[in-house]
Amino acid sequence: MSGKNYDAIIVGAGHNGLVCAFYLARKGLKTCVLERSSVVGGAAITEEFYPKFRNSVASYTVSLLQPKVIREMDLTAYGLEVVLRKVDNFLPHGDDYLLAGREGLTIKEIARHSLKDAEAYPRYENALNGIVDLLRQFLLVSPPNAGGGLADILAMLKAGRKMAKLPLETQRDLLDFFTKSATEILGQYFENDAVKALFGFDAVVGHFASPHEPGSAYVLLHHVFGEAAGVSGAWGHAIGGMGAITSAMQKVCVAQGVEILTDMPVDEILVQKNKAVGVKAKGEIYTAKTVAACVHPKILYENLVKAEDLPTDFNTRIANYKSHSGTFRMNVALDKLPNFINAPGGNDYLTSGIIIAPSLAYMDAAWLSAKINGWSDAPIIEMLIPSTLDDTLAPKGKHVASLFCQQFSYELPHGKLWGDHREIVADHIIKTVDHYAPGFAASVLGRQVLSPRDLESKFALIGGDIFHGRMSLDQLFSARPVLGNGGYRAPVQGLYMCGSGTHPGGGVTGAPGHNAAQVILKDRKGFL
Repeated sequence: MSGKNYDAIIVGAGHNGLVCAFYLARKGLKTCVLERSSVVGGAAITEEFYPKFRNSVASYTVSLLQPKVIREMDLTAYGLEVVLRKVDNFLPHGDDYLLAGREGLTIKEIARHSLKDAEAYPRYENALNGIVDLLRQFLLVSPPNAGGGLADILAMLKAGRKMAKLPLETQRDLLDFFTKSATEILGQYFENDAVKALFGFDAVVGHFASPHEPGSAYVLLHHVFGEAAGVSGAWGHAIGGMGAITSAMQKVCVAQGVEILTDMPVDEILVQKNKAVGVKAKGEIYTAKTVAACVHPKILYENLVKAEDLPTDFNTRIANYKSHSGTFRMNVALDKLPNFINAPGGNDYLTSGIIIAPSLAYMDAAWLSAKINGWSDAPIIEMLIPSTLDDTLAPKGKHVASLFCQQFSYELPHGKLWGDHREIVADHIIKTVDHYAPGFAASVLGRQVLSPRDLESKFALIGGDIFHGRMSLDQLFSARPVLGNGGYRAPVQGLYMCGSGTHPGGGVTGAPGHNAAQVILKDRKGFL
């Protein structure tokens, strides 16, 4: 087979693909990354969406990116700067508001609403911390593969021993968070609707479901793993937007000798005698003994690998892999900062994640109406105004805002098409914000609108799913994406998965890329 030859080929230059490429190149593998877009970064990019206004397009905030990845890639030396929000979250409700933040702010705010809930908050925080401390130990390791060999059996036993050593109370908490709804969990600790909403919002982020749905508490957990600027659990902003992260990663990879080819969509992964031997892209053949795909599992196995090269049952499982997150994404250019009716003094709260979802009942109703009508009568919205922390994004005195919105169905009822309703829904979202911050609609100079269909076409997020697949118990850990292939290895020798459709799942973490690289290097040991 003729063509350009490499030790390893990465399909897709999303952040996980770049992380994987870095670790392989650092160990001496001649590595090439092929990216269909004209820029690297996948869903972690920054664009100018209105003249002189720039913002993160899809992913929009920093917390889950693994410190080990930041440190070993030395991203700060290549231009990455992360700053913390001055306040973590702001939730307006009724005729009041609720803030969350560091240095005791959260508990002080909860006490303003309920002394009983303030007393319960340390117990809730301890329960979360106990589980998160355990799960963090599994973020940067390959999960045991069902049906694997001795190494997988030993890994499973080791994981079991870690859990068995937990205090009984933490084991109970672990079971609760993996099986119960966010509503049930929060109801065990809190009585105030706003307090429940403040924490319950994380359970519906990127999750097309009600907070009442069993298992939704795990999605809440997934969003508290991280840290920003060295502060555990904090949220931050990358100066220059999320594209600054992947731009730094690109520079690191190039410095390691990685060849990155953009505008190079892969048409096919070449398989001979059940071995991946390379890829075909734009009519050219690129050969390698190792191919790793950073793309959505359904794209990999339904578009790039021939069905006859995969086991029948595996094909059936991939066909039924759930991918749908109900997200509608907007960026808006603003003439001025919004002025919320119910807000504290000063503007520090405008650096936060502004949550428009005043109760769990509101979130449930948003999902129910989206199930019936295609979009929420009263949508769940998180708004960030990163220009309050980063003056590189907008002209002086102007601002940009990210609107991350739930719940919006990928499939609209009655034959409706998103192309016909995208702008109508965008108007509806802006009107919702305007209800909480009068004058907001009039301050909008321009906007970038991405429906679930647009997220799929622009970023190859099947079903508009920002996580590359639903984060439900049947699609986690060793079962992500399919039980028996949860350890980054595909059912084709030499083919690997390194995207968010593998453990530990979605978000800008770098963990799947890191973990897949370690598995690849282990498999290639003795052949380097």
